[in-house]
Amino acid sequence: MLTRNHFRWVLYCCLTHFLFGFQSFAMGSGGPEIPQTINPNSFEGSDTERILQAIEAAKKSVHVVRIPKENANGTAVWMIDSALLLPSNMTLILDNCTLQLSDRSRDNLFRSDNVGAGITDSVWNENIRIYGIGNAVLKGAVNPRATGDGARTLSLNPQAEQEKGNWRVSYGSDAGKPGLKQTGDWRNIMVLIGYVRDFSLKNVRFENAHGWTISFERTVGIDLSDVTIFNEEFVTVDGQQRMTANKDGINLRQGCKNVRIDHISGLTGDDFIALSNLDTAPDIPKQNGDINGSMVTASRWYGTEDDIEQVVITNISCKNRYRAVAIRASDRAGIHHIYISGVIFRAREDRYEALLIGGRGYGEESLPGKIHTIQAMNIMGNGQSLVRIQAKVANCHFLNGMYTGVNEHATLYEVDPRETSNVTENTWLKVR
Repeated sequence: MLTRNHFRWVLYCCLTHFLFGFQSFAMGSGGPEIPQTINPNSFEGSDTERILQAIEAAKKSVHVVRIPKENANGTAVWMIDSALLLPSNMTLILDNCTLQLSDRSRDNLFRSDNVGAGITDSVWNENIRIYGIGNAVLKGAVNPRATGDGARTLSLNPQAEQEKGNWRVSYGSDAGKPGLKQTGDWRNIMVLIGYVRDFSLKNVRFENAHGWTISFERTVGIDLSDVTIFNEEFVTVDGQQRMTANKDGINLRQGCKNVRIDHISGLTGDDFIALSNLDTAPDIPKQNGDINGSMVTASRWYGTEDDIEQVVITNISCKNRYRAVAIRASDRAGIHHIYISGVIFRAREDRYEALLIGGRGYGEESLPGKIHTIQAMNIMGNGQSLVRIQAKVANCHFLNGMYTGVNEHATLYEVDPRETSNVTENTWLKVR
């Protein structure tokens, strides 16, 4: 009889064979063998340089890079100084390793290589995979140079600034340094993917991103599962608690379609999952690659190709002062055909709600029916409600909700319910 350890070893071997294929193959009769994966320890340079060299080598051969726990420099952590750029047809195996942004970095940890500063005409990438084995951890810097989105001004003491009434601030060691950018931007996102078809990320733990943990822009075919996110609003720097803003978990922005998000848990300083189709300043020109924004692609809705649609969110357990799932759209931008099932939301300080549908303060109000066809079921939460409706939505259905919060009703309307269309509730109740 197989013991549990023997079974795990057999399963690991089978999965390894499945992911990586054969050990090697010959290039013609008697040709050289190609290793099944590329290891960054085979290269020279900094941790960042060695991983990028491994990715470049893998592009020409097996298309698989395995980052092991053991770093050849003798440390237990791979320190990342600038974004690890991901090309098409690439699989990264994070084998029990820890990757951490260094205090010198002011960049993403991972970014698809087709988007970035000054890239105005992005081409589509495809088939990118990040798979964790065992304990795979991605971490922010100990003392980050910048945090927060593009609307945040850097401060060494954000709490003191907020006491003065300056709310749009976030910690960053670059604050006050001449010649350095004094606001946040999309580089503070830990994993940033844009214009990609078919992306997967599985079995990874995130800790203390510098802004949003994972963000997708105009990405079609997303598969996220078995992810843990620990991204609190306050981080400890030199023994002091410092406020870091916009600490979301997973963000879907313009044009994200065919999405599966399953078995995600954790604690965030802002929304755990946010679907945001916003055009906050339609009179201001927008373009791809603008370093001053919160998105690396143009933060504009150009048409139905930029709708967020066909999204399945299941098995979520999270805690924060904001929302489990926030769905926000402005003006004509569409978000529709969203299925949510199995959410446990624990509100800190009884704030906000498990689900937000609508959004206020992000440009023009969402036009009637532009947010539509949403089904949410099997939701448990406290806070101020299970769902807050802030837009004139259509065809939204809520089923099997258990609300244990401070108010009497599980649904909170901030629009006239008569201006919504076909919104139903079934066993969507406050429970004692």
